[in-house]
Amino acid sequence: MAKKRDIIAAQRSSPERFESSVPAPRRHAELRERHTQREREREREREREREGDRTLSRCGCTDASPPVTPGRRGRASPALEDFIILSRGRASRLVRSHRGNFTVPKPSESNMAFGVLGVFLGLLLEVSTHGPHAVPRTSWRHQDLDLMEFSEPEIFNYSTLLLSEKRDALYVGAREAIFELSKKNVTVRHNKVQWTVAENPMLMCTQKGKSKERDCLNYIRVLQVVDDERLYVCGTHAFQPQCDYLKLADFSLGGRPEDGRGKCSFDPSLSFTSVMVDGELYSGTSYNFLGSEPIISRYSPSQSLLRTEYSTSWLNEPSFVFADVIGDGGNRVDGEDDKIYYFFTEVSVEYEFFGKLLIPRVARVCKGDLGGQRTLQKKWTSFLKAKLVCSMPELNFVFNVVHDVFILKGAERRDTVIYGVFTSQWGNVGLSAVCAYNMAAVEEVFSKGKYMQKATVEQSHTKWVRYNGITPSPRPGACINNLMRDQNISSSLHLPDKTLQFVKDHPLLEDPVLPIGNGPRLITKDVNYTQIVVERVRALDGNIYDVIFTGTDKGVLHKSMVYEGEVHIMEEIQLLKNSESIKTLLLSTETRSLYAGSDSGVVQSPTAFCGRYASCDDCVLARDPYCAWDPQNAACVNIFEAPSQTLRKSIQSLNGDADKCPSASSLSLKDYRRVTVKPGSSAELPCLGHSNLAQVMWKSNGSALTEASRFHLIAENGLLIYSVAPEDQGRYECWSVEWAPAAGKNFSRLLAAYVLALDLPPATPGRAAVVAAAAEGGKERPRVRASKGNGETGGALLTPASAPPSFTAAVQLTSPPQTDASLTPPSSGTIKAPPKQPPPPSSDAPRTESSDPAAEYLQHNNSTALLFLFLLFFLLFLGRAGVQLLHAVPFRRPACGCAPPCWGSHKSANQATYSACEAGSDGIRRGR
Repeated sequence: MAKKRDIIAAQRSSPERFESSVPAPRRHAELRERHTQREREREREREREREGDRTLSRCGCTDASPPVTPGRRGRASPALEDFIILSRGRASRLVRSHRGNFTVPKPSESNMAFGVLGVFLGLLLEVSTHGPHAVPRTSWRHQDLDLMEFSEPEIFNYSTLLLSEKRDALYVGAREAIFELSKKNVTVRHNKVQWTVAENPMLMCTQKGKSKERDCLNYIRVLQVVDDERLYVCGTHAFQPQCDYLKLADFSLGGRPEDGRGKCSFDPSLSFTSVMVDGELYSGTSYNFLGSEPIISRYSPSQSLLRTEYSTSWLNEPSFVFADVIGDGGNRVDGEDDKIYYFFTEVSVEYEFFGKLLIPRVARVCKGDLGGQRTLQKKWTSFLKAKLVCSMPELNFVFNVVHDVFILKGAERRDTVIYGVFTSQWGNVGLSAVCAYNMAAVEEVFSKGKYMQKATVEQSHTKWVRYNGITPSPRPGACINNLMRDQNISSSLHLPDKTLQFVKDHPLLEDPVLPIGNGPRLITKDVNYTQIVVERVRALDGNIYDVIFTGTDKGVLHKSMVYEGEVHIMEEIQLLKNSESIKTLLLSTETRSLYAGSDSGVVQSPTAFCGRYASCDDCVLARDPYCAWDPQNAACVNIFEAPSQTLRKSIQSLNGDADKCPSASSLSLKDYRRVTVKPGSSAELPCLGHSNLAQVMWKSNGSALTEASRFHLIAENGLLIYSVAPEDQGRYECWSVEWAPAAGKNFSRLLAAYVLALDLPPATPGRAAVVAAAAEGGKERPRVRASKGNGETGGALLTPASAPPSFTAAVQLTSPPQTDASLTPPSSGTIKAPPKQPPPPSSDAPRTESSDPAAEYLQHNNSTALLFLFLLFFLLFLGRAGVQLLHAVPFRRPACGCAPPCWGSHKSANQATYSACEAGSDGIRRGR
């Protein structure tokens, strides 16, 4: 047996040497058998051989040699099969035999790289060009707003905020300091207390490898109200978390610190959440120094610590973002008590992936849970978790990382809506989404959803499957209700061990929590949302609208509104001076203010900037439910601050129908601003518009300007004219057109008006008449409000775009939305500036005439670039695959060792052919 194994090993290592040791008659018989098999293959592949012959004849190769063995047959490589599956039919199956197998050469590593890159670019292109993408209509820069800010020297990380409506205070937890600020004006500081780390704990922290300047300090992570006189505060305290009571009377710490393990995180950089319910602290954090033991716990002064089981089935590397209590205060008909919901992202336990696959979760525990009597002692008996789904079903694209959650509580439980901000685990996609969930859907999953159990097949990629067995009674994970009390189960201590053991082994539910509408409410490109708050606003039409405020990692705030199932981003505000992340965002319905916490300080902002809209059209087209136009005072007012008699006559249209605005008087020539320049010099005509959704077009003497080398857009759509000539004299008007999708109309208005004249020496009367005629030229006279300073009209009459002026004789260039600190559109080399995002197509909207060359769009956007890159890499992949396929086609090869030059030095997959040729087998020579 050992000798036989040695022979087999020798044959595999050196087949040529092994064949030479075989007797000649036997070797010749083997060669003839191989030749017979090849002949059968040639019969089945005759059509392909003919094609190969024609290819060789075109290359000028000879026809006197035995054919080489075709390309390696069998199943396609896994990489190629994966590419064909992922591309969903975009790449056809290259070559297929009548048995259903591929006949392709093994793809090279470069081909596989092209394939993977092509698939990724294709997916990125589809995701970036589909879905309810939105662009903010208005952008406000930080320096243009009157925001209130608070910070103190040498103190950082103002990331923990707590609003107290009763005390009119905002409590701020920072690094080694706690502040009490005025809720109405955060620049006013009422109190401050410092909580530093002693020398010994700091020394122990540094000895464990932590940074003295960054880690071994006390970051305040918990600020919760205990009663009207005290706050419960916790800090990391140099990786030894401690908690204490803060007395509000004199704003001082109690001086009796408690162990903060399970209540506060060790590491200030780790995610963490907590909520205080009836004097009991519910937390989601880590229980040890290394952060390897996640825990959801409840701390009560009168009871022992109640926590989760230490098992990856319960919590697997979670990243907690939010926790809150939902209930009716114990007044439910079925007798169930309130529930605490946790939201986090964790590593999947259901599936095995090549990396750590993240999944957003919602977990639930019951407020009245006391743990089990024998099983699950001092552990949750009501802990269950389910998957949160936020995806684009039409593209199978999933947003699988949740960053923040806000629960918008209604008057009744069924009116409660959960809002969350999500991104993809693969951050290079650059998309953020906002998904909303009905509370009824969440409760349905926890009360009736199927359980999951661990799979028994170790080789399977699916590690958890649906449990199809009999579920114990009472239902595992359910809160104590009247039905259980009728069975003498008054608390979790009385639950049977079978039910408790089932909860311990099956904490995961199979049914997911689906979003409203089965998809995101909002998707934004190149924006990473970090925080979210939502307020319900009753507009002047009597309807209630959800206004969404989302903070980004660049210090920008987006304000959106849900209108008829769609989200409209009204504004983006640069809240923070520096481009840093908004770590905390709170909303006060009493002061109508937002409070944002960051590493550098706290910023207070109003929920609306109605006063910055100077005209009725701007106020109405903003579609802000907080704002309305007061025609009596000619101002845009906040409906929550204006008197009731003013609101009766105010104009508000949340579908953006600016036809409701009053008409204005015509603009005469004297209202134009006169600009005089010397011949051959340059003229700059400013034009400021606040809407990112509007198109800007310049007209000269009543006709739209077309692209020319002497005309350029500068700054915010201003016009720069090089080498002004006499024919350039006359009237110049800057028009804006904006599409209101909800109203189904386009609205235009005049932004600026100028008369351009040359500084010439005194002219004859005839020449002066020619210049005056040019200034008066044009077929139409715009009807606008009185012109304001710098030639800009604060309010212009809005007319449907189908009426004059015409917007077909202009050139436009798309520019991306600005979200940086400047928030100003870039310069453009065209005469017509479109919105940051073109208005959606509509049969009712006016269209440009394709026959007019001046109306052709010169667009350059991300979607076009992605499409070009995708097609480029896809064609490269197909080209390389096609070249290798040509190698696989059987053809007549010249005499052994003489490879035709048109095929390079491609290696045959079957080396035995060449050895047979060298052996001089007559049977092989006679085969052709």
